[in-house]
Amino acid sequence: MAIVCNPDWLHATWSFYRYVPSVAAAVIFCLLFLVATGLHLFQMFKTKTWFLTALVFGCLFKFVGYAARAASASQEPGCWKLMPYIIQNMYILLGPPLFAASIYMILGRIILLTDGEIHSIIKQRWLTKTFVIGDLLCFLFQSGGGGLMAGSRDNQSMTNIGNGIIIAGLVLQLLWFIFFVIVAATFHRRMILVPTASSLKPGIRWQNYLHTLYFVSALIMIRSLYRVVEYAQGNSGYLMTSEVFLYVLDSLPMFIVVVWLLWKHPGEIGMLLKGQEPFTSGFQLYNYRKDSKSARYWVDEANLQSSNDH
Repeated sequence: MAIVCNPDWLHATWSFYRYVPSVAAAVIFCLLFLVATGLHLFQMFKTKTWFLTALVFGCLFKFVGYAARAASASQEPGCWKLMPYIIQNMYILLGPPLFAASIYMILGRIILLTDGEIHSIIKQRWLTKTFVIGDLLCFLFQSGGGGLMAGSRDNQSMTNIGNGIIIAGLVLQLLWFIFFVIVAATFHRRMILVPTASSLKPGIRWQNYLHTLYFVSALIMIRSLYRVVEYAQGNSGYLMTSEVFLYVLDSLPMFIVVVWLLWKHPGEIGMLLKGQEPFTSGFQLYNYRKDSKSARYWVDEANLQSSNDH
């Protein structure tokens, strides 16, 4: 495992870090994402929402990334080992595109739940494929660029190419999310103006689901914008001079995303699509018991109420 010692690391042309990384901060976020991984894994199996697999892997990536960062931060400044640095850099960077993949899939299920395909500017059967393929390209750009930078650290030309590829992937991710929000907001507006019968059923909180998408999408866009500027400035840029930027503009927003989705768990949508009694908070899943009789009662009551309203 390569060790690079440079007593003048702070002023070097290229350095792993431009500060002494905090072991405590890395350990805290490592543990937070470990807990989040376990809770999301439990919720996914509890509700059989397999489309959230990417979200679980995103949490796992973050956990591995911060574990590697803690290992890297514990080393003597200026004598950091290459492999822990590469792992922490890559896995922390690549977690959010996996979050995005699951978030994209939620919109398609909201459209299906409300019978609202007529209000979507992209057909429901193509919507998930379109955004997930775009997200996959973002992931490949970022992972490919990161791999190129890791393998050519002593070759400035190749490092610059890898950095450019990462920037391209981050910009694409940012633009793709903006497009996603436009598609979701257009659907939202049209559904309010001309609601479908399904959207009016009691218990189908489709607007709440969309508000969740807007919130987590905004956090990921903030993080993506930060990363674009960070990589555009380069290794000696201002955003690389303090560890605070990483934790305030990436770590914390991404942890809020996973906690928010633990609370506003998309499994409720899946249960509604199956005709099962929904829950109002993801945290209810830890005491949740399926009751098919109760589920049938809820569905019948919802349909009766919908008929009375019309």
